[in-house]
Amino acid sequence: MIHSTAIVSPSAKIGKDVKIGPYSIIGEKVELEDEVEIMSHVCVDGYTTVGAQTKIFPFATIGYSPQDLKFRGEESHLFIGKRNTIREYVTMHPGTAGGAMKTVIGDDNLFMICVHIAHDCVIGNNVVMGNNATLGGHVKIEDNVIVGGLAAIHQWVRVGYGAIIGGMSGVERDVIPYGAVKGERAHLYDINVIGLRRDGIKRQEILALKKAYSIIFFEKDTISLGIEDVGKRLKGMYCVDRLINFMKEDSNRSFCLPKENK
Repeated sequence: MIHSTAIVSPSAKIGKDVKIGPYSIIGEKVELEDEVEIMSHVCVDGYTTVGAQTKIFPFATIGYSPQDLKFRGEESHLFIGKRNTIREYVTMHPGTAGGAMKTVIGDDNLFMICVHIAHDCVIGNNVVMGNNATLGGHVKIEDNVIVGGLAAIHQWVRVGYGAIIGGMSGVERDVIPYGAVKGERAHLYDINVIGLRRDGIKRQEILALKKAYSIIFFEKDTISLGIEDVGKRLKGMYCVDRLINFMKEDSNRSFCLPKENK
């Protein structure tokens, strides 16, 4: 299952039924879990764990030193979950001492061609990142998010559950759960109703979420007052509670707003 031209360190941990293609390089600290498929010309190094049934396509570079001038070779990690698809030329970097010392990728994600995952990022499950999408360091992306092609997300930004980011968007601020953002300097333009319907969210929940969106961003003098009001009026609605909890968490960034509120 390992091609004769591949270079695999004897110290690497290789699970059952792993495939390693021609000219790929696997470093000594790497762990490949069962049924991982490494295609040709892939390089995996560092303290990197690749979860079961993940597929990595040609010319991806996984686990090499982060692009952080403060990095001093510390023993930081990259954890990649199960059943991920990592397409050509994707780069993923481990954590740093300035973060959590680890980058964490969940399960069942699709990273299209030339996606970049910087140091200390945390990515959930069922995330899709389009071609050439880029994450700065310390970005957190929750489950079921779609990031359009050529989008760039600034360091420390959080992207909430079920959000969608339009292609070629520059995201400098936190994106609320179920939010839809777009633009050169991305603005919030709606709730991701299509995504909610695909998730099987009931109409009552969607209407409550749209009402919460209106109250928080348009009906109150400040966002904090809007959050407080929504917490009282729509408490107990699952999607709304997720939105409120996200907006109450500590963050290094402000929120991505509708154009009218910028």
